[in-house]
Amino acid sequence: MTAPTRPPTILEAVGEATPGYRWVLLWRWPLRLTHWVSAATIVVLIVTGLYIANPYFVTWGEASQHFLMGWARFLHFTAAALIVAAAILRVYWLFAGSKWASWQALLPVKKQDWKNLVKMIKYYLLVRQEQMPHYLGHHPLQQLSYTAIYAVVVVQVVTGFAMYGIANPGGFFHTMFTSWVQPLFGGLQVVRFWHHALTWILVSFIPLHIYLAFRADVVDREGELSSIFSGGRFVKSDVRFEDE
Repeated sequence: MTAPTRPPTILEAVGEATPGYRWVLLWRWPLRLTHWVSAATIVVLIVTGLYIANPYFVTWGEASQHFLMGWARFLHFTAAALIVAAAILRVYWLFAGSKWASWQALLPVKKQDWKNLVKMIKYYLLVRQEQMPHYLGHHPLQQLSYTAIYAVVVVQVVTGFAMYGIANPGGFFHTMFTSWVQPLFGGLQVVRFWHHALTWILVSFIPLHIYLAFRADVVDREGELSSIFSGGRFVKSDVRFEDE
């Protein structure tokens, strides 16, 4: 007696019914959840953080008549807690997820991936328009850029918690972060500088990320943009993918 097979999903059934195409599930719900939570919280952190750094660009009258800074700080700290929670889930998914979402996909590890990285850079810089290698998951340039953003977010969290701990010397955040981050960076003002400066990397990354996502769908027509909503892509059956 054979075990019952899992019935195909609607998208898988559509793929099987579409000549020349197949449906590939890439990003399961934990990764999609961390993506959208991170996207929303980063926007909130940027807006509230810029206000906290320079509140005078918004005039709401006498400070005693409103709680604007209080709300900005509350939203900033709440978003920080949410992005840390999303990061914990993402770290877990590095080991529990598929090969396209695992820790092995954080950096180009194969010699051929590094060669393809050069091709990708030339392609996006419009230096050389040649046939690009196909990847189901992230191609080498995306792996490097996304991993770099992960690193920036980690530094932002560490420096942010270090500044947060100043308000309660001897408390949890002061002991866990301020006590070593402040001397490591050479003072609280240097910590604040890097926390603010790295924010502009995130500010620059957001429109670039959105543009390249739309560009990939319009130019390459491989469904990369829709995959972060549906979890997968319709791909041509006769295309060879480097990471499959």
